Amino acid sequence: MSGPIRRSASVRRLVAIGVTLIVLLSPFLWLLQMSFKSNDLILQFPPPLIFTPTLQNYVSLWQGAFPASFVNSLMSASFSTALALILGVPAAYALSRWAGRGKHALSFAILVTRMAPPIAFTIPFFLFYRWIGLLDTVTGLVLVYTSFNLPLVIWMMQPFFETVPQSLEEAALVDGASSRIVFLEIVLPMVTPGIAATAILCFLYAWNDFFFALILTRINARTAPVAVVNFMNYEGWEWGKIAAGGSLVMAPVLIFSLAVRRYLVSGLTAGAVKG
Repeated sequence: MSGPIRRSASVRRLVAIGVTLIVLLSPFLWLLQMSFKSNDLILQFPPPLIFTPTLQNYVSLWQGAFPASFVNSLMSASFSTALALILGVPAAYALSRWAGRGKHALSFAILVTRMAPPIAFTIPFFLFYRWIGLLDTVTGLVLVYTSFNLPLVIWMMQPFFETVPQSLEEAALVDGASSRIVFLEIVLPMVTPGIAATAILCFLYAWNDFFFALILTRINARTAPVAVVNFMNYEGWEWGKIAAGGSLVMAPVLIFSLAVRRYLVSGLTAGAVKG
């Protein structure tokens, strides 16, 4: 390929990347700039692109009930992700090493529970939680998110375990290592990218959930997405607080994804190829 043709291809590639970034990032950047405007400026048409930024929306947010909702979201997403991994990773390992005839049927049955829409489980969860006193509690949200994330963990981790050579485990067992040591010190380190990718997806599901949190919580365990929507009330829509709250809700996901992006890319790529 000659020089001018190569340069032309590079320019087209850069233009395509630039257009894609603008399309993907423009809603987030628009929301972010709204969070630094007063309500009057937000409602002004055409919207001013040059303005004096203010932190009043974030200050008002901090002085209200939003921080408690933010903590509730963080706790329910983190604990449910950890619990789903603790239960799901060994289950996926056991399924990957099981050679029984019902293996595929059992794997499909596990996935079916994830295919059902959340509305199918809402009423049973609501009635059961009201009976045992778990309504409007973070513990209740953790259990709901764990039940939905567990099939995802098992299905995502199973292909990763199947890529680990069983000869390594057999050699370690022959050398005197116990099954627990083989699993913890030989198998798990080899599937770390898969665990990281799975953890991110579980965290994203729990963090972004709105439906379960709306139905199963009231005040004490209200999560950040529900708190943001509550700024739309009969007195009017508080656009500044909605934009500031929306920006803050996105922050942990961005930080978490950036922190483990190396594992996320390799994990999802490996899962796509080997699954």
